[in-house]
Amino acid sequence: MKITRNWFVIVLLFFLCKLQAQKNEYAVSLIADSLKENANAVIRLNQLDIVISSQKSMTIRTHKIITVFNENGLSAIDAFENYDKTTSVKSVEAKIINAFGNEIKKIKKKDFKDVSAISGSTLFSDARYIYLDYTPVQYPFTVIYDSEVETSNTAFIPNWFPVKDFLVGTEQSILNVSYPDDLGFKSKEFNFSGFNIQKTVDTNTQLSYKAAAIFAQKKEPYCAASTIFPRLMMSLEKFHLEGEDGTAKSWKEFGKWYYDEILKGTTQLSPETVNKIKALVGDEKDPVSKARIVYDYVQKKSRYVSIQVGIGGWKPMLANDVDRLGYGDCKALTNYTRALLDVVDVPSYNTILYGDTYKRDIIADFVSIQGDHMILAIPDKEGYIWLECTSQDNPFGYQGKFTDDRSVLVVKPTGGEIVRTKVYEDKDNLQDSKGTYSIDEKGNLSGNITIASEGFQYSNKAGLENSQPNQKEMHYKDYWSSINNLKLAKINFYNDKKKVVFVEDVTMNAASYATVSGAKMIFVINAYNQNTGAVKRIRNRKNPFEIQRGYVDVDEIALMLPTGFAIEFLPSNFELNSKFGEYKTEILKKDTNHLVYRRTLHIHKGFYSNTEYDQYRLFMEQVSRNDNAKIILTKI
Repeated sequence: MKITRNWFVIVLLFFLCKLQAQKNEYAVSLIADSLKENANAVIRLNQLDIVISSQKSMTIRTHKIITVFNENGLSAIDAFENYDKTTSVKSVEAKIINAFGNEIKKIKKKDFKDVSAISGSTLFSDARYIYLDYTPVQYPFTVIYDSEVETSNTAFIPNWFPVKDFLVGTEQSILNVSYPDDLGFKSKEFNFSGFNIQKTVDTNTQLSYKAAAIFAQKKEPYCAASTIFPRLMMSLEKFHLEGEDGTAKSWKEFGKWYYDEILKGTTQLSPETVNKIKALVGDEKDPVSKARIVYDYVQKKSRYVSIQVGIGGWKPMLANDVDRLGYGDCKALTNYTRALLDVVDVPSYNTILYGDTYKRDIIADFVSIQGDHMILAIPDKEGYIWLECTSQDNPFGYQGKFTDDRSVLVVKPTGGEIVRTKVYEDKDNLQDSKGTYSIDEKGNLSGNITIASEGFQYSNKAGLENSQPNQKEMHYKDYWSSINNLKLAKINFYNDKKKVVFVEDVTMNAASYATVSGAKMIFVINAYNQNTGAVKRIRNRKNPFEIQRGYVDVDEIALMLPTGFAIEFLPSNFELNSKFGEYKTEILKKDTNHLVYRRTLHIHKGFYSNTEYDQYRLFMEQVSRNDNAKIILTKI
């Protein structure tokens, strides 16, 4: 008995030690200091196992261990799953571990938040997502997240991201994919160079990668994560989507399949609506003019409900349902507009793209399900007119910053076509300002300015038209933050949607704009368009940078100086030229009390190396310094 009892004690101690070791493996102290540097969170392990069993069956298993150091690191947890009639969440669970490696909470599937992918609508009730809703009681803490999702939509294989985001370190990230050898599996690497990533398996049925010890990177201005961090895209040539088998080795083949199988049967309209649209267009023969009438009708009749392509399915809602209900997502409203245009014999094509203010292309040399937004293309001469069907305010054919200048997939009856949306050149993005102001003997300013904005600068301003009075005031007090004591007397807008020009007419005054000291008066001569946003200094910048959109600002301002004062000092005319742009100011003296201030700033869009960043910063610093040039007056 003594021997047996001792043996039992030894075994018990062994298991207790093993259990303690298991708990301690998640202790924050075990993370290397190099991974914690600059990190809001560290991905201890992110394992993605994708099993493609057949053309219409895929299982995605996720196992993640994330340590979060502060509130800014919470987004790295990324614990959610989408589901609908084609995709089911078989299991999901999370465990919360404290800094010492001890489990303090277990969150089962029933405790996850389960919500509709669209708020305020029952139409898409089958499009939902489940997410972890956890408020930490202290930092740091660790989340262990496990999920298993099954889907018949093998057209969309998730990307693998070895790096989550800026300020997030990665201890280990693993990808395992298995697939039948007859489905045409393919993959494409992006930005792998410079990262510790190894391909560990590559056969005709399996692919595996392992990434390790990737340090957290600080975010640098003018640089997006998608342009520098590694990712792997994957797709099948033989796939299943929305209940349909598909085959696509080219964009032309994919587009034809999508048009014939997914878009078929979605554009029927009631006889009443058909007659209404025909009567509305009347005897108009010009296709573009007819399209303008239909677009205006859609904008007035419908409203947009937000749901991304890929979350709410890829098949558009029936045009008849949109017509009846008066709302839909981007797919639904685009398809509805196409149906209405069909009625009046205007051809148009659903177009898939990435919609964002940061321009992102459909990858032309990798045929796969891509994009998260849909717009409409109307053929016109050599190109297309693009319609953003989710907007109730956009001028006809205007794209703005959400869909401009990027590769997109136009879906035609004859097949898919990769084209580029409208490119706004630097000169197209014009802000033209003409104004006046006067300074009285006490240094008070009163003035008026008219600002006409075009190109992407139109989209920066057009939203003001429908804003509340307090929002307008906040905008101008921010825009003219260099003017203390600003009082707005009059604000008028003119929105020329045909020419796509937004005009602001503003009258204002400001007490003590000029500083008066004894017999001297001093003030900044450029009152209306000072460039005050300094470009951040970065020592040893690592990444290249991009100015995605160039622009031109032109200002001409007439000044009336106070009587009884003479000019003691007037800033010199100034000109600056670099690869990043041109800047020029000149001051014309009309007479003793009247000046004209002219300013032009032209910023060039383009890609630039990391070593050129400091040159750009110095260029903009010189612009800001000269924008702040002051005039000195002396009392006579």
